[in-house]
Amino acid sequence: MRRRDFIKSIGGAVVAWPLAAHAQQPGKAVIGFLYAGSPGLAPMTPFHQALAESGYVEGKSATIEYRYAEGQYDRLPELAADLVRRQVSVIVATPNPSAALAAKAATATIPIVFAVAIDPTKLGLVDSLNRPGGNATGVNYFISELVAKRMGVLRELVPTAARFGVLINPNETSSESFRKEVITAASTIGVHADFVQASDPKEIEAAFTTFVHNRDDALLVLPDTLFANQRVQIVTLAARHAIPGIYAVREYVEAGGLISYGTRLAEVYRQLGLHTARILKGANPGDLPVVQMTRFDLVINLRAARVLGIEVPPMLLAHTDDVIE
Repeated sequence: MRRRDFIKSIGGAVVAWPLAAHAQQPGKAVIGFLYAGSPGLAPMTPFHQALAESGYVEGKSATIEYRYAEGQYDRLPELAADLVRRQVSVIVATPNPSAALAAKAATATIPIVFAVAIDPTKLGLVDSLNRPGGNATGVNYFISELVAKRMGVLRELVPTAARFGVLINPNETSSESFRKEVITAASTIGVHADFVQASDPKEIEAAFTTFVHNRDDALLVLPDTLFANQRVQIVTLAARHAIPGIYAVREYVEAGGLISYGTRLAEVYRQLGLHTARILKGANPGDLPVVQMTRFDLVINLRAARVLGIEVPPMLLAHTDDVIE
């Protein structure tokens, strides 16, 4: 073995020693759940089911300490520190980079299972997708990489759209990455993108006034936990001002939005539960590959389309995974 490889292997062993102390058997697990949004937004049922399948039933063989930032990302570091003081066995940090980075900054020893929308290697959360190293692993659900696809789908649905209003939260860690994706996609399909920032409900209301003033033909809501919290407000404003919009997750469409394209969050949370259970049983997070989601769903609300006077092209409808009547 070369000297460099030997030193590297020793370094990996040092990292693994404190992590092994957190391996738990059913009946002793304490899970920290760090969530950037509000209670009720995350699809927790598949997460709980995945844990239960491995013997960790909340209230019986496992305790879950929930910490919610309510869309206020500046609260995440203290919430993460609180879980560390609680000496939880593992921290589940979701659904955006802000939560994962707060957990990573709070501890180098407690295992972390994250869900992020962009490449976690670019965020510094892991060394690689196959061998994360350190104390973190999780799920990458590729929301940012789908920005161009969403814009293309919306243009297909509204072929006359020349100006896209883009709702973006400047406090979201991935906002600059999202902005670059939008600019590239807008240039590719030949549309203009109007970025309007919003970081609270009042600013969301004002953003739609700006979209109307700009005479934007379509709306792209970039992925953000605050926006997901305010999805009813957003789709209501879009309907009021007759702006056809596309969103990252189906929950917007279920709330009355027009169309969404993205990962099934239920499957993301199931994978979070499975990874958490593996770590509780003694697996080293540094050895668990990051799960890369490969299933993306297109969901259309036909009722919203009718209200907007939009006729869904048969070819697009044929490729739709779910239709809300």
